[in-house]
Amino acid sequence: MEAKTLFDKIWDSHVVKKVEGGPNVLYIDRHLIHEVTSPVAFLGLKNRGLKVFRPEQTTATPDHNVPTENQHLSIVDELSRNQVEMLKRNCAEHGIKYHDLQSEGHGIVHIIGPEKGLTQPGMTIVCGDSHTSTHGAFGAIAFGIGTSEVEMVLASQSIMQPKPKKMRITINGELKQGVTAKDIALFIISKISTSGGTGHFIEYAGSAIKSLSMEGRMTLCNLSIESGARGGMIAPDETTFNYMKGREFVPKGKDWEQAVEKWKNLKSDEDAVFDTEYSYDAADIEPMITYGTNPGMGIGITKNIPIYNGMGESDKKTLEKALKYMEFSPGDKMLGKTIDYVFLGSCTNGRIEDFRAFTAFVKGKKKAPNVNAWLVPGSKHVEQQIKEEGLLEILEEAGFKLRQPGCSACLAMNDDKIPEGKYAVSTTNRNFEGRQGPGARTLLASPLTAAAAAITGKVTDPRELMDNEFLETDKTLEPV
Repeated sequence: MEAKTLFDKIWDSHVVKKVEGGPNVLYIDRHLIHEVTSPVAFLGLKNRGLKVFRPEQTTATPDHNVPTENQHLSIVDELSRNQVEMLKRNCAEHGIKYHDLQSEGHGIVHIIGPEKGLTQPGMTIVCGDSHTSTHGAFGAIAFGIGTSEVEMVLASQSIMQPKPKKMRITINGELKQGVTAKDIALFIISKISTSGGTGHFIEYAGSAIKSLSMEGRMTLCNLSIESGARGGMIAPDETTFNYMKGREFVPKGKDWEQAVEKWKNLKSDEDAVFDTEYSYDAADIEPMITYGTNPGMGIGITKNIPIYNGMGESDKKTLEKALKYMEFSPGDKMLGKTIDYVFLGSCTNGRIEDFRAFTAFVKGKKKAPNVNAWLVPGSKHVEQQIKEEGLLEILEEAGFKLRQPGCSACLAMNDDKIPEGKYAVSTTNRNFEGRQGPGARTLLASPLTAAAAAITGKVTDPRELMDNEFLETDKTLEPV
């Protein structure tokens, strides 16, 4: 029997039809929708006189355009309000489960899926959002789709897709103190570039990857798209099963035991062949930060911004343009650069583990007076956990406030915009020009690096501020 990768096993088992010389018709197990990319898709169904084929396999939540303050009030921005109301009406008309603002199940679409157990190993999962790759952390094939494809899935529960090539990125060894999954992701993208994964689906492997929590794995897979890849995935293991057990939509009792036995087979065969392979040593990764205008422009936090010597003309022009926008110079140190905003949140780093890490770091310290900090939980459930675990009191004591769930300052589609010319250390996924607001300047980093910047008011190596209490992990910050 031919050896197969994890990706092959899941993809091949979901192919409904192979189009000769064309794409595959792929069956979709789970469809996630939000308010931005679904209205036109629903309109397309209406114009064709169609209903949603399998509404029970679709889940909806508003996240991109929602305010993160005063969610009990009507949304002020007319476009945002219309999109959210349209999503609600469309879901009611077609019998789709809708998680409204302030409801117990509300949150960012890529955070509530795993929380509820909607995301499961072996599934195919799509959403009209590029960071659908997050769900690959569970050993699923998950990828973003366009509006016309959203309509296709709503109408048929299938999609036409060419089969991507396969890449494996292996990281072995032990991660250093202060190095997180976010740093691994930014390190990889800095090595292979924002186009290095183009045409591929990435499987992450190695001892350093296996050591990550599910939250960390989701962060890593979330950022796969920033290397140009179609998605990323990690084979399920005991860490996966422990996270999933008991969640709302996960099988129970004997069905759970049978499911786990099945999921244990979801791994690449030993002699499976990948189209592209990379391997790195975990010891070579330090806390990362970006200096430019794409996620590939990242360096270890103690390093200097690259200089032009030895660069090709195209790379030189790209760097020149980025540094002009950022008002940085070649050879600059990132350490010590003054910042204005810190943002903790998004589908990349808006989970409870991110808030636990940030809170443990700032405990007993005070926010720098020059820093505006936006702390935005990724879901109502995360917000509740923050309160129940006593994190909110610690954050408030340090001078921070908690906002309400939503995509917030990840992208300039709601009220949370970084002002022009201001620098934001952000736990999000993209640092493009204007991504967080017209003229905003984004430095991508981990929750720990963001916490260090929030306390000092400048780019700081988080390892310099890690006291013994933090390193021993304060028991008050453990999950209840």
